[in-house]
Amino acid sequence: MKVLLVNGSPNEKGCTNRALGETAKALNEAGIETDVFWIGSKPIAGCIACNKCAGSGSCALGGIVNDFSKSAESADGFIFGSPVYYAAATGSLTSFLDRVFFARKPDTFRLKPGASIVSARRAGTTAALDQLNKYFTVAEMPVISSRYWNMVHGKSPEEVEKDVEGLYTMRVLGQNMAWFLKCKEAGEKAGIKPPEPEDPEITNHIRYG
Repeated sequence: MKVLLVNGSPNEKGCTNRALGETAKALNEAGIETDVFWIGSKPIAGCIACNKCAGSGSCALGGIVNDFSKSAESADGFIFGSPVYYAAATGSLTSFLDRVFFARKPDTFRLKPGASIVSARRAGTTAALDQLNKYFTVAEMPVISSRYWNMVHGKSPEEVEKDVEGLYTMRVLGQNMAWFLKCKEAGEKAGIKPPEPEDPEITNHIRYG
């Protein structure tokens, strides 16, 4: 089993990476393979609502979004990490996730566990967590929690190192993700099948006549 950890920071080896590394270590100790996908520091265009992807898993704008989507198909779980910019995830990660989730194939994320982690010098963390968790709940993904909100504090990786509670929270998150994946695997081996997906009912919030 493999968990794909996404580093949504423009700083590859910064605070977000340190937090993800602590979670990855706990996953590895529990026998779960991990891979880190860095979205880079180059600008990422947002979704332009062209609808050309149509659930194909391939965004018409191409680039790093499609590279990730290919890797995501074989992953069993996901953790998305971001520094906090103005009480939200980074603009590049937001654009990235908007396109990834809009273009997704039906089974890329469905019933696969997801979690988000954020890093901040001081505040804005819970708002950013709320934003990121919404991607999971629109894609039928079980949301994995820790014993506190998934955040670390510090202006540098060295300062994050001193946030002992934050790093503890990251480890518990990894342990909980590993436990869930093993339970899911055990259930599948026991013959417990996932619910059959229904055809979606799409409505607009408009009253006619």
